[in-house]
Amino acid sequence: MRPLLYSINVTLDGCVDHNAIPADAVLQEEQLRATHRHATESMGRADALLFGRVTYQMMEGAWRLETRISTPPDWTEPFARKIDAMKKYLVSSTLDRVGWNTELVRGDLGEAVQKLKQQPGGALFTGGVKLPLALAELGLIDEYEFVMQPRLAGHGPTLLAGLSRFVELKLVDRKELSSGALALRYEPRR
Repeated sequence: MRPLLYSINVTLDGCVDHNAIPADAVLQEEQLRATHRHATESMGRADALLFGRVTYQMMEGAWRLETRISTPPDWTEPFARKIDAMKKYLVSSTLDRVGWNTELVRGDLGEAVQKLKQQPGGALFTGGVKLPLALAELGLIDEYEFVMQPRLAGHGPTLLAGLSRFVELKLVDRKELSSGALALRYEPRR
């Protein structure tokens, strides 16, 4: 069965707003470089992405090479090429058509994701806020990766806010990034 991997950047006080991650102008570029390098490596452990609509549209707007209207820094190219080429699954009840190597996922979320996990292939990789909360509630996430950014945001949204039950985890790997961020990988205790 294909594992479902969840990865998210989070500040030390639990904020998962992607705009809260870079610190200041001096540290921002190194933090972003390290974060993009790590995200490219993490996505490389999977062969397909699973997104909710908000995360999908944010990623498509920033990383779809075919429709890119700005030129990001050269150091983002490995990440851009990786995410652009990967197969994507989009959980959405509001979009009717998609492009960017994407297939819509409809119906019961638990059943749909179980079917994806049973297909042949490598791991599925997800990110974002709302969809992973629903997947955690259903017990469908096989690995959690929290990239702890060395920053306090003082606001939300916060990591897995609203989770209705405890999810016991065991640490399986940790890696310190050159920016001072710490990537912590956990598996649920089952």
